[in-house]
Amino acid sequence: MRQTLNLILLCCAILFCACGSKNAALYGLQVEDLSGQNVSLADYKGKVLLVVNTATRCGFTPQYEALQGLYETFQNDGLEILDFPCNQFGQQAPGTNQEIHQFCTSTYDITFPQFARIDVNGADESPLFTLLKKEQPFQGFDKQDRMGALLDGMLRKQDPDYDQKADIKWNFTKFLVGRNGKVLRRFEPTVPMEQVKEAVREALGQK
Repeated sequence: MRQTLNLILLCCAILFCACGSKNAALYGLQVEDLSGQNVSLADYKGKVLLVVNTATRCGFTPQYEALQGLYETFQNDGLEILDFPCNQFGQQAPGTNQEIHQFCTSTYDITFPQFARIDVNGADESPLFTLLKKEQPFQGFDKQDRMGALLDGMLRKQDPDYDQKADIKWNFTKFLVGRNGKVLRRFEPTVPMEQVKEAVREALGQK
């Protein structure tokens, strides 16, 4: 009986360590800030994160306003929004890192952290987005939504099997990460920001 109990406890400990290591993988990564300096994601341990790939000349660019509102509402409760400009979708994030940042601060008054422009798909994709996509693959667009149907039609013409791949599909895809580093949710750009807000509230442990 004692041997059986010890075996069960050992299995539980191994499982716990494996899950912990998986969640902690995000904190072993580094990203570049606007000046090209490495920033460890371990700096955000214990925070709820909303990681977003953005663009300054996209139809979804006005979401910056809602993101800033979200940040102002929940920052003191432990939310950080990590902004990663990306020029892979319609080349809608042109300019230097500083030019992009100047646009975002002057137009939308953003105060959340913005990082150097990156790739989120392909051979040069950021390891952060490799991890995010692995943990939360693409689940499809809401085709009842006009923009969701539009994006689905456009992308399916380019690749009939696009929805079978985990790749980022467009600007302003968002990933919600819990305080322990676990990737909780993925939101396509067409998901209403009110839904994102409610998910953030839940991740923060608020009703």
